[in-house]
Amino acid sequence: MSSEQELLTKWRSLPQDKQEEVLDFVEFLGLKKSANKIPLRERLQQIRTRIIASGKDLLDEDEIEKELASRRGGLQDREE
Repeated sequence: MSSEQELLTKWRSLPQDKQEEVLDFVEFLGLKKSANKIPLRERLQQIRTRIIASGKDLLDEDEIEKELASRRGGLQDREE
């Protein structure tokens, strides 16, 4: 059995949500490989399009700030 056939057989045995994760990972690898060839703006637009297509909500400005703050060590008071 070729590696392509083996991969397809294993992929088919996964539940639907896991199949989608595999597809996302394969897309990620493709983007990673071509990352130096595609301008950042276009790559970000592709990511945004995929998020919207998945049905997930985009973060608003406050949610982005909270996410950044949490990744930088915690929430901090903002001047408004």
